[in-house]
Amino acid sequence: MAATGSELPYDFLKKITNDFAEDRIISGSPFGTVYRGVMPDCGTQIAVMKLQEENARIPADYKTFKKEVQNVMVLKHENIVQLLGFCSETSKKLVLFEGMYTQTDITETLLCYEYLPVGSLEDNLFGAVDWDTRFKIIKGICKGLHYLHKLDIPIIHMDLKPENILLDANMVPKIANFALSRVFGQEQTRLCTQTVVGSYAYMAREYIYRGEISARSDIYSLGLIIIEITTREKNCPQQDQRSASNFIDKVSKEWTLEHIASKYPLLGSDGLQTVKTCIAIGLKCVEVDQKCRPAIDEIVDTLNGLRASRTENGVRKNR
Repeated sequence: MAATGSELPYDFLKKITNDFAEDRIISGSPFGTVYRGVMPDCGTQIAVMKLQEENARIPADYKTFKKEVQNVMVLKHENIVQLLGFCSETSKKLVLFEGMYTQTDITETLLCYEYLPVGSLEDNLFGAVDWDTRFKIIKGICKGLHYLHKLDIPIIHMDLKPENILLDANMVPKIANFALSRVFGQEQTRLCTQTVVGSYAYMAREYIYRGEISARSDIYSLGLIIIEITTREKNCPQQDQRSASNFIDKVSKEWTLEHIASKYPLLGSDGLQTVKTCIAIGLKCVEVDQKCRPAIDEIVDTLNGLRASRTENGVRKNR
């Protein structure tokens, strides 16, 4: 690759992904497909996200888009996936329209990230992951979001979900996929949009129904992720739902301390209390009234005061 954090030619990304071959696909969504790219000179692997044409959110002013991408590229944190480069090229292509071929401008938009072979949190969330590891993942995600929200020019991720949190070889979580993120100007705390995009299952209600974006939008998504990690239950809204209200109500009613003890039989009293507190944090994050949701620094402080302790084979471990 040329310089890290550079603008890359489309033909180069096409080459290293073997022309975006199916066997190079890492993951996919309605918003884009992630491919495994292999650098020709050294064999280093990178992740190449090719945005779908209709979801390539390029403002009319290309300089604005480039500036936003470069704002993400300078992020340096152990819980943020490193953005290595980007591509936005417009070329004329023949497309079939109403039975006739016509020449039109097509913009290809791609983002390149560090490659993490363990996969996403979604791939590992419901497997045999012990509580200590789950607690470490929760803390790591929160630290990453704290970093984004507390930058001099804050970044609102806007698409926090298990698929967009990747894990390294040590199960350290890294927030990824900034394709829908918004960069807030100084003194700016919220904005509104008429175009609501993302995953409804993790969207805050004020965003779904009013298009309102703020740091509290991310907090809502974070709360659902914390609940899923802790309960090992999947948030699956029904087709006629536009929010996770049923899932939230179910967890709020069922996950008593007695229920937690039945689901985590190897945990000691401190560990059970930590699980209960994590669920309480998650439920607080998904309050309908966004003013009642905790700020990210409050969440991190609370988690830092907890211990992931457990009893296994009669030996108590405190961490």
